[in-house]
Amino acid sequence: MVTGLEILLVVLVLAALLGASTIVETVRPFIVNTAVGLLVLFLAQAVFGLSVAVTPIAIVIVALGGVPGAILVIMLALFGVAFVP
Repeated sequence: MVTGLEILLVVLVLAALLGASTIVETVRPFIVNTAVGLLVLFLAQAVFGLSVAVTPIAIVIVALGGVPGAILVIMLALFGVAFVP
């Protein structure tokens, strides 16, 4: 026999799963942008020998801007404006 408490728990778990799914779908583009941008920064350092300080602000710029954000951070470091180690 199913009680009201069990039905409530099932509804709450389903609501939590739906909420978690929505959050993951919302955050996924930022994770991909961050990974690709950090890969661009790593390749700039490893292949071209550029030195860029990876700070929390640089990571936020790369996460929001993706590859153009990474290029912006590299250019700012190259010209000595910001993110210089």
